[in-house]
Amino acid sequence: MAVPDFQAFMRPILHLIQDGQDHRIRDLYEPLSRHFSLTNEEVQELLPSGQQAKYVNRILWAKFHLSKAGAVVSPSRGTVRITEQGRRLLQQHPNAVSMRELSTIPTYAQFVGRGKASADPPAEPQPTSATSTTSPEEQLDALYAELNAALADDLLAQVTQLTPQQFEALVVQLLVAMGYGGTTRDAGQALGRSGDNGIDGLVKQDPLGLDKVYLQAKKWQNTVHSPEIRTFAGSLSYHKASKGVFLTTSSFSDGARETAERLGNIILIDGPRLAELMIQYGVGVIIRTTYALKRVDSEFFEGI
Repeated sequence: MAVPDFQAFMRPILHLIQDGQDHRIRDLYEPLSRHFSLTNEEVQELLPSGQQAKYVNRILWAKFHLSKAGAVVSPSRGTVRITEQGRRLLQQHPNAVSMRELSTIPTYAQFVGRGKASADPPAEPQPTSATSTTSPEEQLDALYAELNAALADDLLAQVTQLTPQQFEALVVQLLVAMGYGGTTRDAGQALGRSGDNGIDGLVKQDPLGLDKVYLQAKKWQNTVHSPEIRTFAGSLSYHKASKGVFLTTSSFSDGARETAERLGNIILIDGPRLAELMIQYGVGVIIRTTYALKRVDSEFFEGI
């Protein structure tokens, strides 16, 4: 089964800590995974941001809502203990505890009421990828991924409008931005030459230029197949090069990918991956807005 939404974890958490003792949150992870019969893959599935496991995130948000309802308290950082309110919830709701049940508790109803938006309609269409069963952090992650996907599409559309020479220059700038040695000026010296034997550019793998990575850049609409990969491999041999990167605005066939995998020294980057790397390393994009997500620093208050 898929990882349940965060509300599904509420009653199991209360059941596990009903003895009234202090429990470390991390000690609940394994018994909760057994309770829901989750596989290792499901437990290790990450949020869209890749910063935290979805499973852990949903447990922490369940604990957050239980604490707002006064059903649990945190005696110290990373621990949780059930309260009388939590025991009442267990007795009154033998099947499940969700936000609906928590809303019958005045303190929680007040908390939820403070977070409600105004009755005015939103100024912009709201994303449909996130649902009310996901945690706020998951909704932000999903929206971020959605915006990045749209940005990647726009980027790739821009890239396909470049000339082949401009695309070659872009490719070199990207690899330099990714931390390869040398400068764009140094790397660009190999671009646009005739008789370059199938090499469109190169970047230094280290600042001294002791090792070089050779590039093949194809601004194509058609799929790249195995013969093009084998031709590039021959060009690498001609230049006595040990590594190569083949980039295209289109895609690679399964045969091309199998050929590159067998050769072992050629990395393939298709259009979607190219756009993803441009976003990641800030090539051809600018930051429009930055949001900082903050949380309470418990250690600060403990040190007062």
